[in-house]
Amino acid sequence: MSRKINYTGFIPDSIVDSILNKFVDRAEMGFNKYNNTLDRKDLGKVEWINHAQEELMDGILYLERLKQRSEEHTSELQSHHDLVC
Repeated sequence: MSRKINYTGFIPDSIVDSILNKFVDRAEMGFNKYNNTLDRKDLGKVEWINHAQEELMDGILYLERLKQRSEEHTSELQSHHDLVC
């Protein structure tokens, strides 16, 4: 991954570096899609809260989907194990 952030002094580990670069990518994507940044002044507190709630609800849905897939996979492995043993 190419570095998008110029660090002065401390260089974080690869995980932190990866996440920071994802933030930069997301900010760039948001600007390209909405032609705006988080510095915008046209939203009030409640609108910002609503945006945050919507994003967090999406995150919960993604986590639930992954959890269900993991449970399905675990169940399939257990069934296979039971057949073999």
